[in-house]
Amino acid sequence: MKRSLMAAGAILLGAALLQAPARAVPDTAAAPTATIWEDNFDGPAGQAPDPNKWKYDIGGSGWGNNERQYYTNSTRNSALDGNGNLVITARRESGGFQCHYGTCEYTSARLLTAQTFTQTYGRFEARIKIPRTQGIWPAFWMLGGGNWPNDGEIDIMENIGREPSTVHGTIHGPGYSGGAGIGAAYTLSGGQQFADAFHTFTVDWAPDSITWYVDGIQYQRRTPADLGGNTWVFNHPFFMIMNVAVGGNWPGYPDGTTVMPQTMTVDYVRVSTLGSSSGGTAITGLAGKCVDVAAANTADGTQVQLYDCNGTNAQQWTRPGDGTIRALGKCLDVNAGSVADGAKVQLWTCNGTPAQQWVYTSGRDLVNPQANKCLDVTGNNSANATPLQTWTCTGAANQKWTV
Repeated sequence: MKRSLMAAGAILLGAALLQAPARAVPDTAAAPTATIWEDNFDGPAGQAPDPNKWKYDIGGSGWGNNERQYYTNSTRNSALDGNGNLVITARRESGGFQCHYGTCEYTSARLLTAQTFTQTYGRFEARIKIPRTQGIWPAFWMLGGGNWPNDGEIDIMENIGREPSTVHGTIHGPGYSGGAGIGAAYTLSGGQQFADAFHTFTVDWAPDSITWYVDGIQYQRRTPADLGGNTWVFNHPFFMIMNVAVGGNWPGYPDGTTVMPQTMTVDYVRVSTLGSSSGGTAITGLAGKCVDVAAANTADGTQVQLYDCNGTNAQQWTRPGDGTIRALGKCLDVNAGSVADGAKVQLWTCNGTPAQQWVYTSGRDLVNPQANKCLDVTGNNSANATPLQTWTCTGAANQKWTV
């Protein structure tokens, strides 16, 4: 996914906005639970990163920020080091790569999961040793699609080389993109520099909040109330990106002090579900039992069923206000958007379709408006693991829910 006009987009951040000193923030985010995706970068030195997990953006378009590097898929620019790390290397070249302004003087790499992994909500974390030098711009971030800024952007960690002790976390969306992005900075104490050691960069993303951490220290939390009336667009799947840019409108350009090559070393990238303290509650129905995701499985198509209430994350549901009902980072979904009686109800990646819209009525029905049918316990059977379905609304006990 190319950022081109994400430009000013992806990360041209106003200095005044981002220079606030790090401060203690009450930790209101949930603890992570199950790991649902990770890469520990195990493999022999010189091997390319796992192609089943990472793809590449390639080219020297300037990426909407007047950057100077050409991104490649060469192992000269991204490869395992044989010690359980991925190394992204920015290099000065003698030419040969065509850029928007002529011949690129630098190469680097930009890896992303747009074609391999997307996720709505959870803990997104990486342990990284970043580079430092004038004009260098390492980042670990996420995009919600190609329609920037309407699809949203979450910057988990960005650094510009002239600020070796400071990283930035920011969100971008419609009305708060580019220099109007909403974020804060975290600065190491005592003159420490991020390039001297590995540090862990984390966001906890819930339906109504995004919380940033460095080395487990929370330094920022944003909610819809921070947007000044603009739209909160962080309620659909995002993918991850790691890159090292050279030059650009925000970091400035290499000069006589710049040292090349520069490397960003990544120990791991991990995505986990969040615990119920992110705002989930149980939905109870027939015989006092709960709406449950079978085996707490986050795979698309997992059965949603009735089960004894047990307080697990498989029974913690949120209603973020967009008509969806969510658990484990995914949505309550009518299989294939069916409007027929007996349609399977399942867990599925949130996609904004009518199959994932629900209305809770004063009569305690959960209705899918597209089908005009109710969430229903199959066969009025209160046994554990009875699947849920949609059915013509009858007013019966097996269609009554407490949300």
